[in-house]
Amino acid sequence: MPFMIACIGIAAFSLMDALMKHVSMTVGAYNGLLWRAAFGTVVAGVAFVLGGWQWPSKQALSIHIRRGIIATFMALTFFWSLTYLPLAEAIGLSFIAPLIALFLARLLLGEQVSRHAILASIIGFAGVLVILVGKLDHDGPQRGALLGIGAVFTSAILYAYNLILARQQATMAKPLEITLFQNAIMLIVLGIAAPWLAIFPSQAIWPSIAGSSLLAMTALLLLSWSYARAEAQVLIPVEYTAFIWAAICGWIFFREPLAWPTIAGTILIVAGSLLAGYAARAAKENTHVDVH
Repeated sequence: MPFMIACIGIAAFSLMDALMKHVSMTVGAYNGLLWRAAFGTVVAGVAFVLGGWQWPSKQALSIHIRRGIIATFMALTFFWSLTYLPLAEAIGLSFIAPLIALFLARLLLGEQVSRHAILASIIGFAGVLVILVGKLDHDGPQRGALLGIGAVFTSAILYAYNLILARQQATMAKPLEITLFQNAIMLIVLGIAAPWLAIFPSQAIWPSIAGSSLLAMTALLLLSWSYARAEAQVLIPVEYTAFIWAAICGWIFFREPLAWPTIAGTILIVAGSLLAGYAARAAKENTHVDVH
C-alpha cells in the first residue's frame, strides 16, 4: 500500500510541475514559488488549526526547518530549469537524485541497500542516460539547454538529501504538520528577497498557482504517509514513474513531442520501478514466513 500511495503522490507532483512550468514562464520561477507557498501556508494553516494543532517537538521542528530550506532551493532551481527544458526531459534528468539518495539512506539512516534496489536504480538511471544522449544528438549543446541541465542537476543533489529528510521527518510528525511547515518555511526563506523580486501575479495566473499549491500539498500528504510506513529504498524508485506523467503533461499542455530515445528511456525507467516494487513485496513476504 505505501508503494501504491507513493505512486499516486508522484502523479500529483508531476501535474503540479506542469502547472508550475506555465507559472514560471509567465511570472518567473521565484514569484511562482513565492505565491504558491503563501497560498499553501494559508490553506494548510487553517486545516492544521481546525484539526486541533499541537506545536512540534524541538527535534521535529529542526527537521522541518532543514527540509524547508533544502526544499526551497531544490524547487527554485528545478522550476527555473523548466523555463529552458521540456518537462519530460527535466524530470528525466532529475532522476539522478534517487540514485544518490539510495546510498545516502545507507549512510544517514543505516538502511541496508538490497541488490534489487541497486539494480532497479541502475536500470532507471540507464533510461535517463538514453534520453540525455538522444537530446544532445538531436539539438546539440545550446546555452539555454545547458543552463537548464545545470539547474536540474543542482536541484537533484538537493532532492537526494530531501528524500532522506522526508523519511526522518515522517517518523516524527504527521503529514498535515509536515505540509504546513514546509510551505511556511519556504515562504519565509523566499520572503527575504520579496522587497526586491516579488510581483503580484495577475488574476489570470492565480488558478494555476492555487492548483499547483493544492496538488503539491496533496502529494506531500500522500508521500509523508508512505515514508512513515516504508523504508526509503523501497519508495525511492517510485520517483521514476514521474517521467511517464511528465511526458503526458508535456504533450497535452505544451505540445512537447516524444522522441524515440525518450520512449526507450521511459521503458527502462518503468522496468526499474516494477523491479523495485516486486523486490519489496518479495522481501516482506520472506520476512513474514521467517517469523512464523
